[in-house]
Amino acid sequence: MAESHHREEGMASSAQDGRRAIAKAVEYNPPESYGNLDEPLAPTTGPSPQHASTFPLGNARYHPHSPRSSTASRAVYDVPDTYTNLDEAADVSPVQNPYEEPICRFRSLEQVRSQEQERRRSLAEGRPLEEEKPPEGKFEVSRLVTQLYTVSYLIFFSILGTLARLGLQALTTYPGTPIGFSSIWPNFAGSMVMGFLSEDRMLFADEQQRPPFTSTDEEKANGTATAAAAKKAHAALKKTIPLYIGLATGFCGSFTSFSAFMRDMFLALSNDLDRDPSSAPRNRNGGYSFLALLAVPLTTISLSLSALFLGAHLAIALTPLTPTLRPRGGLRSALDRTAGLLGWGCWLGAVLLSVFPPRGHADWRGKVTFAVVFAPLGCLVRFYASLKLNGRVAAFPVGTFVVNLAGAGVLAMAWDLAHSGAAGGGGLVGCQVLAGVQDGFCGCLTTVSTWVGELAALRRRHAYVYGSASVLGGLAVVVAIMGGLRWSAEYEWRACG
Repeated sequence: MAESHHREEGMASSAQDGRRAIAKAVEYNPPESYGNLDEPLAPTTGPSPQHASTFPLGNARYHPHSPRSSTASRAVYDVPDTYTNLDEAADVSPVQNPYEEPICRFRSLEQVRSQEQERRRSLAEGRPLEEEKPPEGKFEVSRLVTQLYTVSYLIFFSILGTLARLGLQALTTYPGTPIGFSSIWPNFAGSMVMGFLSEDRMLFADEQQRPPFTSTDEEKANGTATAAAAKKAHAALKKTIPLYIGLATGFCGSFTSFSAFMRDMFLALSNDLDRDPSSAPRNRNGGYSFLALLAVPLTTISLSLSALFLGAHLAIALTPLTPTLRPRGGLRSALDRTAGLLGWGCWLGAVLLSVFPPRGHADWRGKVTFAVVFAPLGCLVRFYASLKLNGRVAAFPVGTFVVNLAGAGVLAMAWDLAHSGAAGGGGLVGCQVLAGVQDGFCGCLTTVSTWVGELAALRRRHAYVYGSASVLGGLAVVVAIMGGLRWSAEYEWRACG
């Protein structure tokens, strides 16, 4: 009993030290629910007392604290508590960092979620928690302004992610392509960017957190607890930065698309995946259809997971070369100030281009501009669904699951309208709007980068359950909706061709 009591006291002391480290290191102060975003899966580790606080990084030495200090004022963002529910910001690393092996151990998404739920219960029961105040020399940005920055970044980067996805699909869709479904390459590229952001320790480090690649004997003697606290502080810092949330949730989430993945699965099943819309449907036996259906999820999941790990490995390898966006007086501060102009201005420009397309380029509306108009709506719905739902069940990210299946259902309905007699009533503009809903709203409402990040972070059994439920559930949705039209007499393959 005495040993257990001392262990609990030690854990409580360690938790307090961690909170103090976070309070000193955090530059933004976001809502706790931002942690429910799975896109910024920040690295997480625990101390290993028998090892030192430094570890090799190539030919240099990595140490968690810089001897430099900064007297410049830095912003502390007041974020809503729900930001902790962002799984993109969960304190989980997608790969084992070999340079940190002496001081690190893997923590699963379930462990992170359980700690967050325990903290919420403590608050609900009135148990006091140590108050975290903005460190001296920093100024606090109001919660309203912080949320405005976050939403502006999400709008802007959802537009960029949509444009990147459409552009990469155009580049990889050609006669004789080795992979016959266009959703694979955006999912691969977006997952790789997500992996880089998840493992990166440099881009969003504040000046006192950025490690020098040399260390003094005194710094080497600081001990493992200091290194672990610094790592945890940086994980807490990243998920409070609106720019980071914009990149991970906005760009990566919009670059990848779970609904397009589900659509391609159905088209492989129905033998329509690589068919020219002007040609008649082709028949094949059921065995071929089953193998074609199986090829899409196996290829997409394996390549997307590989891309996530590749991005994380690149972040580790490029650590000595990666710059830091200075929190005050640099690029990050400038982007914060212009986030509203960038986000809302680009969105308004897309609306105007859709209403008043350039002469002779009305086809842009179906290819690009309508998709850009609908993209921020899908991204924002996904963001707030993650805030509300991802923290409910530790072993099953409900928010990501719901938006992925809902987005697949909406895309299936838009596809039905585009391939039925109803499409003719809307004319060319109606077909263009339907294309915009599929590529913009559904593409940004659903995400593969967050999904594979969650698969990598969950415990193995939970990951298989969650992944299987997502794929089988999404396929069931599109088969029920798209199959009802595709295998009926009302199907018109050239309705919006």
